[in-house]
Amino acid sequence: MYYALLIGTGICLFMSLRTLFVPNRNRGSLISFENFLYLGMVYFTVLTGFGMVYLLLGLFAEPVLAEAGRPGGPGFLQKAETAVYFSAMTLFSVGHGDVVPLGAGRWLALLEALVGYTIPAAFVARAVMDRD
Repeated sequence: MYYALLIGTGICLFMSLRTLFVPNRNRGSLISFENFLYLGMVYFTVLTGFGMVYLLLGLFAEPVLAEAGRPGGPGFLQKAETAVYFSAMTLFSVGHGDVVPLGAGRWLALLEALVGYTIPAAFVARAVMDRD
């Protein structure tokens, strides 16, 4: 079950990010509500996807996140909250330092930060290419 969820989450992340790089046949205005909604949905998908990967690795493999120097709280909801919070802080900024990645979580955080910096650039490039 763990591997199926992990693979399914990876596929969803890939498919969401792939839409940024595939040209759209419908051409609209450069700045529209649909574009902002689309960007928000891509961010939401990536944020929750990486959060789920952090959570699954932390539950079934080794701890990948430490909160203030200790592994995440004992409850599932506390671990889920910490994973999604860390995912958001990594995707949108460089984080606050109150949750730190451990072991494989460092490489995953590095990948998520790269994706976080790439999404806006890909979105602008796609919007400009679709407009031409």
